[in-house]
Amino acid sequence: MAELGESGDVHSGKGKKRGGVRAKKISTRIDMTPMVDLGFLLVTFFILTTTMQKPKAMQVVMPDKADTTKKEEESKIRESEAMTLLLGAENRIFYYYGNEDPVVEATNFKNIRKILINKYQEVVALQRQNGWKQNGVYVLIKPTKDSKFINLVDILDEMKISEIKSFAIVDVTPEEMEMIPK
Repeated sequence: MAELGESGDVHSGKGKKRGGVRAKKISTRIDMTPMVDLGFLLVTFFILTTTMQKPKAMQVVMPDKADTTKKEEESKIRESEAMTLLLGAENRIFYYYGNEDPVVEATNFKNIRKILINKYQEVVALQRQNGWKQNGVYVLIKPTKDSKFINLVDILDEMKISEIKSFAIVDVTPEEMEMIPK
């Protein structure tokens, strides 16, 4: 660890000055080997016990390409169960229900969760009342060219949080682009 050793410059009493014998000068030396070993052990311990960040991925189920004519007949949805989200510029979301004479309303990402949950509950209540299969609301997500990728990721997160299982990412039609308020 630490050593105390005698230095080679020792006065043996010759050349006395000021009337006394000088004490021997002792040099100190610290052995750093155990400190380095401890440092490497700590670094090794922390590296081996740390968990690496796991990649975050959302599972997206894609439809099969086989026999599309039969599936088109099965996948028709009612107007009362449909909701369309148009992702616009500046983090704005435009939405409407159904297809016939849609009234486009605007919102932002702070309020969209409440809107999605309300529509989901409304559609489930309607499906229960009519004895239909209870799938909830069907949401069409349509990002425009002005929207950002993070907006699409955020709306997919909102689908998961709102427990909406039936949604699709579709291209925006020119008619819908005209419906978006400027």
